[in-house]
Amino acid sequence: MRVTDLHQIPTEQRNPRTGDIDLLSPGQIVRRISEEDKLVADAVERELPAIARVVDRIVAAFRRGGRLIYIGAGTSGRLGVLDAAECPPTFSVPPDMVVGIIAGGDRALRRSIEGAEDDAKAGAADLADVNLTARDVVVGIAASGRTPYVLGAFEFARTLGAGTVALTTAPNSPISRAADISIAPAVGPEALTGSTRMKAGTAQKMVLNMLSTGAMIRIGKTYGNLMVDVAVSNDKLRARALSILCEVTGVDGAVAETLLETAGGDVKCAILMALSGVDRETADQRLCASGGVLRRAMEAIEKHSA
Repeated sequence: MRVTDLHQIPTEQRNPRTGDIDLLSPGQIVRRISEEDKLVADAVERELPAIARVVDRIVAAFRRGGRLIYIGAGTSGRLGVLDAAECPPTFSVPPDMVVGIIAGGDRALRRSIEGAEDDAKAGAADLADVNLTARDVVVGIAASGRTPYVLGAFEFARTLGAGTVALTTAPNSPISRAADISIAPAVGPEALTGSTRMKAGTAQKMVLNMLSTGAMIRIGKTYGNLMVDVAVSNDKLRARALSILCEVTGVDGAVAETLLETAGGDVKCAILMALSGVDRETADQRLCASGGVLRRAMEAIEKHSA
């Protein structure tokens, strides 16, 4: 990349508000960074229509058996892997339903793999390695908007008919033009020139939270704002499951313990049993028939009982 090209990238431009940051006291430094961070939420808010469109695309992919696949390099890749890793314990989904891929492989999660982001063929190969299909949606994450690794991934995805989404902080960038939908919060220059782990990374994390959480809500992984599909895999998550049971059904802790045990650790099944008075087999059947959506299963039981 030429120097002139670099200067066209918003995150590589010098920030006039932080030009003297090395002369400031610690308190002044963190205040200046905080002032820059305040700009991120507004930038993301301007992209909400595009984000909502992508949530719809992801939900459609899930319903036809497809996956959400994040792919990126460096900080962008790490954020995608992080969001993907959080989905199974939060929503009890299979680990291959939301996939995170980073240039350079798992070693790049802890160490910088020099040159990995410049390899367009590797982006395509990494998608091929996870058996990409036309049912999937690929979210390419690149703060600069021009990472060859992501562009190579998009080129491969198009050949298979998979959906493509650009997540970048550089509007009208190459990956934005290469994608079906572009999400491009314009956060402006970083407090430290080129340090995209800062505002750009924060914006990306906010958008990724919205994409995965929004899609999971739409496919019935929550009841209200409660994570009723939480995987009871440790003491904290068990306590959360019991708390949800008590909150929704009004039972006390001892009854919640019994319900959760009878339901085999399935919070939605336990709630349905408590509120509808059905046994576990019936609750399981109703949840299956409703596509796992608790509200729909409850409505079906109410209609059946009427």
